[in-house]
Parts: sequence; C-alpha cells; structure tokens
Amino acid sequence: MQNIQVLLARRPNGVPVPDDFSVRETPVVQPDTGQALIENIYISLDAGFRNWMDEDAGDEVLPAMPLGQPVMGLTVGRVIASKHPNLPLGQLVMGRLAWESFSLASDDFLVPLDDDETIPEHYHLGILGDTGMSAYFGLKDIGKPSTEDTVLISAAAGSVGYVAGQVARIMGAKRIVGFTSSEPKRQRLIQEVGYDEVINYRQGNLDEQLQAACPNGIDVYFDNVGGAILETVLSQINHGARIPFCGAVADYNSKTPSGPGNLFMLVTQCVRLEGFLTHTKLERYDEARQQLKTWMNQDALQTFVQEYQGVDQCGIAFSDLFAGNNFGKTIVKV
Repeated sequence: MQNIQVLLARRPNGVPVPDDFSVRETPVVQPDTGQALIENIYISLDAGFRNWMDEDAGDEVLPAMPLGQPVMGLTVGRVIASKHPNLPLGQLVMGRLAWESFSLASDDFLVPLDDDETIPEHYHLGILGDTGMSAYFGLKDIGKPSTEDTVLISAAAGSVGYVAGQVARIMGAKRIVGFTSSEPKRQRLIQEVGYDEVINYRQGNLDEQLQAACPNGIDVYFDNVGGAILETVLSQINHGARIPFCGAVADYNSKTPSGPGNLFMLVTQCVRLEGFLTHTKLERYDEARQQLKTWMNQDALQTFVQEYQGVDQCGIAFSDLFAGNNFGKTIVKV
C-alpha cells in the first residue's frame, strides 16, 4: 500500500497558496508496539492550523510544523492494524494526525467514536466535532444569549460561524447578525441558515453597516476573526456584553498582529472577553455531541459541508479557505 501525503513545502508568506504544499507517495509503515495504523477517511481543513505553519510558531498547544513533513490536521479514520492496547481493529477514531491517507498513531489526542450508521463520518470533524462543539461551548459557557440579546458572529459562513448562528437562535437570542465576505454568502446565510441580517465587511463603511444591522447594540459577539473587525465591534458593544473568543483569522497570516486599539472599552462597558479551546473540555464532549445531535434530530440545526475529493487536494482546499471560497465546513474525502 502507498501512503499519499501532503507536505509543507515552504512557509506561507501571508495567505497560504497551493504552491506552499507538495504531494508525495511513500510505502505504508506498519505499527510498532504502542502504535496503531489509521486509515484516514476524511481530513478536516481548519484555518487555525495556519498559526503553526510559521517558523518558531510552536507553543504549548502544538509544535511548529516542520518543512518537508506532512501537514498536521484533524482526521477521522479507522484502525486497520494495531499494537496499541486501547485501539482495537476496526475502531473509528478522530485525532490530530496529518494530511495523509494513512497515519501511525499512539495517542495523538485520539478520541474513540461510536459507529452509528445514521451519522456520516465527517460529522465528527464538523457539526459534531471541534467546530460544532466550539459554537456550543462558546455560547453555552461564555455568550449565554438571552431572549433580549443581539448576537453578532464573525466569519458567519465558516465552519464555526454557521453553527454558532443556529445555536444562538436555538438558545433564544432575539436577533442574529453575522459578518461575511461576499453577497452570495450573505444571501445564503439569511435564506438558508436563518440569520436576521448579515454584513458584507468588504463593502466598507463598517461602522454604519454595523449600526444599521444592530440598532440596539451588541450583547454577544462570537469572534472568530479578531483584528480590525473586533475594534469596530467594541466601539458599539453594550454594557455587560460577552465575547467568546474562538479564533483570530485576521492575524494568522500576519507577522504584525492588528489587535484592536480600543480594548479599554472592555473596562468601560464591563465586557467579558474569554478565549477557549475545545480540547480542554474533553470530559464534556459527550454532553456537547448529545445536545447537538438532539437539535439536529429536531430539525433545529442543519449542517453545510464543502467537500473536496482526494487527499492531494488538501493544499488547494486549505488555500480556498483563506481566499473566502468556502461555505460551511470544509473537508477532504481521502
């Protein structure tokens, strides 16, 4: 068997492009003691992994990605050979592995998954995975929208944003507003996802657009972007507002972060801004998944997926994320 791998060929200079990645084939390596061989079924494309593609970008969450090696990413796959005591043959798993057809794994943040033929395997990377659970934990634990609240969501058409808009509605928020990057996305978010209003931030006049979309101010801001958009939002934030801070895509491609210059608004408006990571809440994964599944079964929560075919497409799919050519959860079927 041959393993198709997508490598980090060079450090992206700002926004990633397909030429930053290369493809190679190598023989599949069999597991050693304490390892299992995973046949990856789907690969998740997540903008946050851009953060670890820069040289010396390693931190307590992930090491910096080495050049010439498979790009790290989240996958869902099945154990096809095992010398690991807790990873039996046939086990479906989600883990932080790599952009490749087959992965050797020991622990690697592997999460055993239940085989449920009614649930597509890629749901474990999206609506029932880190992105869906990010929306759930961010709003349940930090945002806590009430029936009188206006909830604003950045990157509303992204893998977290489209779920967060629906979850905010389910939790009873009075008004749901989003940011996106094009008129077609804006229309889909309103017509298909159920947003009350969506702002195309590329049209300019952001202050005026935001005031028109949120005439009573902003009570909850689910932020996936940071940067200049966060600064604009803080200028119109309500007293006692909550900001679940999920990502900072505005800074992933920049060596000079563009953090807001009006952070004192957090003080004057008594605003709670809190960052969070889903992998610190492993003990609550079942809670989140069960609730998300319940909402799906009630037809209150729907999923949107943009799927690419073939592991060799990972670099293209990842670049498309940053070009704004995505709607919903982006995955690659291996």
